[in-house]
Amino acid sequence: MTLQDKVISTYRTRFKGEPEHLVRAPGRVNLIGEHTDYNDGFVLPMAINRASWIALSPRDDTIISVYSIDFDEQIEFNLTDLRQDTPSWAEYVKGVTWALQEANYTLKGWQGVIAGDVPIGAGLSSSAALELAVARASLALNNASWNAAKMAKLAQHAENDWVGVKCGIMDQMISAAGKSDHALLIDCRSLETQLAPLPTNTVVVVMDTGTRRGLVDSAYNERRAQCEAAAKFFNVPALRDLDIATFEREGNKLDDIIRRRARHIITENDRVLEAKIAMDNDDAQRLGQLMYESHISLRDDFEVSSNALNTMVEIAQTHEGCIGARMTGAGFGGCAVALVDASYTDDFVKNVSSAYQEQLEIQPSLYVCKATNGAEIIQ
Repeated sequence: MTLQDKVISTYRTRFKGEPEHLVRAPGRVNLIGEHTDYNDGFVLPMAINRASWIALSPRDDTIISVYSIDFDEQIEFNLTDLRQDTPSWAEYVKGVTWALQEANYTLKGWQGVIAGDVPIGAGLSSSAALELAVARASLALNNASWNAAKMAKLAQHAENDWVGVKCGIMDQMISAAGKSDHALLIDCRSLETQLAPLPTNTVVVVMDTGTRRGLVDSAYNERRAQCEAAAKFFNVPALRDLDIATFEREGNKLDDIIRRRARHIITENDRVLEAKIAMDNDDAQRLGQLMYESHISLRDDFEVSSNALNTMVEIAQTHEGCIGARMTGAGFGGCAVALVDASYTDDFVKNVSSAYQEQLEIQPSLYVCKATNGAEIIQ
């Protein structure tokens, strides 16, 4: 049974009727451009065919009543009395509702069923998928127009200021605005986007290492502060505004760690823009090379990789069908991503999985992903 069928069937059972709307919002994998988003830089993610789904109908009161299949839990709250609680999936639903009302959207009560197949904690943005699904559902009930950038900002506001996770804008933006068969170059300052076609005869494989990020929040906040310190030293609004020539001329005056953090961001922004050109030129080999250079920079300069991620990337790189590979997401665990010659897909998945398991004695999960549309109303 597909997730679409599952949320509809569960809705019928729990709410004794047919759902009026069905919405979905995807997770994402970032092809290149890591930790650049909170430096006002450039990222190149794609929305993937793993998503959060909601089957729902309006109510005639101000209650929102939602059942999560994944957590086997029902929540209920009143639009007129939103209160923060212990962090859980429910806070993402409440947080988006709060952010929409803060932005003067008039909301209706609704009842619905939620399910998703974006792995939680793997760095594939399960939280953004849920946030944008809730936003899409809320607006569907009110026939309100969908503005992807505006909804992404509101979802980020919910995660930053209600849930308390200081994420950048990338995850919400790609979940809101993704396009089938394309990645999306996002300028994280202006939120302008450009479609980037995936190279012909290639597939994107997400490689879940089976490890989960540990104390990532403190490390993330530390990296963010280090980037801000570097921007302050160079007297620029963000590292996005610093060119490599100026950095190389003056960077030796910085503390070594801060210098290496800044070097990653500056060179990563350049790699993202080069990757867009490579994709426009259908140059898979150049894109793959840039992905691997990104991994080395994340491993050595930004120091957010891990043994599991490095091992997965190295094993992938040795396969003859691999064009490029890198860690993806915040780091310290989670997933890597590979660009693979489509004719080697099955062999790549089989052999990389077995080699990784043999080397680390951890069972990985490899997903062949298609680029999909962002948040949308299915019915």
